[in-house]
Amino acid sequence: WRAQGEEGWLRQHEYVEKLNMHGILSASAGQEQLLTELLVTHAKIPVLIGELISVEIWKHKVFPVLCRLEDFKPRSTFPIYVVLHHEASIINLLETVFFFKEICESAEDSILDLIDYCHRKLTLLAARSTKAQAVTSAELRADPVPPQELQKQAEMMEFEISLKALSVLRFITDQVDSLPLGALTRMLNTHNLPCLLVELVEHCPWSCWEAGKLKKFENGTWHVVPPEDQVKMTKLDGQVWLALLNLLLSPECQRKYHFDGFNKSQLLKLRAFLTDVLIDQLPNLVEMQRFLSYLAVTDPAPPKKDLIIEQVPVIWDRILKKNSGKWEAVAKHQVKHAFSPTEEELKLQARRWAQTYSLDMMEALAADKPRCRVCGAEAAKRCSRCRQEWYCTRACQVQHWQKHKPACNLMAEVAKSVDDL
Repeated sequence: WRAQGEEGWLRQHEYVEKLNMHGILSASAGQEQLLTELLVTHAKIPVLIGELISVEIWKHKVFPVLCRLEDFKPRSTFPIYVVLHHEASIINLLETVFFFKEICESAEDSILDLIDYCHRKLTLLAARSTKAQAVTSAELRADPVPPQELQKQAEMMEFEISLKALSVLRFITDQVDSLPLGALTRMLNTHNLPCLLVELVEHCPWSCWEAGKLKKFENGTWHVVPPEDQVKMTKLDGQVWLALLNLLLSPECQRKYHFDGFNKSQLLKLRAFLTDVLIDQLPNLVEMQRFLSYLAVTDPAPPKKDLIIEQVPVIWDRILKKNSGKWEAVAKHQVKHAFSPTEEELKLQARRWAQTYSLDMMEALAADKPRCRVCGAEAAKRCSRCRQEWYCTRACQVQHWQKHKPACNLMAEVAKSVDDL
């Protein structure tokens, strides 16, 4: 576990990044099946969940210690940022593939750990909605000392990770009938997710008013919503409502959930949000409206206490127990072995990530063939200087050269400067 940031761990992160890119490109082309089959066949979903929780604990226990070390003045904070970004990469990959039932089933008992993880993230979202808007990407462009800069980046990243966790949770609720024995009990009674989701409907942390204008967070950025679109449901709004539909309308969920006075009063708050405009956008909410009307005039019987051996998540507790009281020692070990790279090691890392995120790699993962910049036909030739533009024939390349020349010169200079690192 101490190896985070070291060579072997960096190689693993590189593989996760490539899987993540492949997942995104496959999803955009509707061809995720190969990736999901590989992850299921090789039993990688429990491994990814374990790694996700491991880096989450590192962020909460070790990262603050690193930022407090007075004698830690790294030449570059990029190696630490890579570890912080690892959590975002994994949750993004899980969001891409958890849409599929077989992925959810392949998680087996580790789905309990993932449910707990999502609960922690949704709790952070609910808490965030009661505060002022957190750090924005504009504030990240300031130039504070490195530890403060990293902490701001981590805070911004935490918000986006939490939104991804919301989507993952919704996909888990899609499969309530095939979850392990204790998963439903954990969602409904241990964590009371229906009431937590009501909090998110009420306070909507991905939406805020600023200078009299409504802003919403979508596709990784805050943007101003024009007046005519202010009642339009966002993808995140939809995820919350779909999760509520799955958890409240399933007969098995209704049998297990405790509709006591508090829970009932919280759920009935949803009626104020179920407007005709909202239902027009998500017609399934008619069923929710009927259920809440029924709930308002009845007192459902308390759930029967089934005599079962309850399953509990183990990854979080195992890591905490193993490393309790050792967080500072772990931080100092990582400062020495991972986060104080030499100039040469930084150059090697720069080359590694340049190759990982190169256009060649993206094109190798893409399902579609490149197209000619001039006529749109399938292209096999490429500008040899900048390697950015594609052409079907020499004639098209010559025709486009005068327009392409300024950008070509600029990109060739940038590529040369990267090679000189």
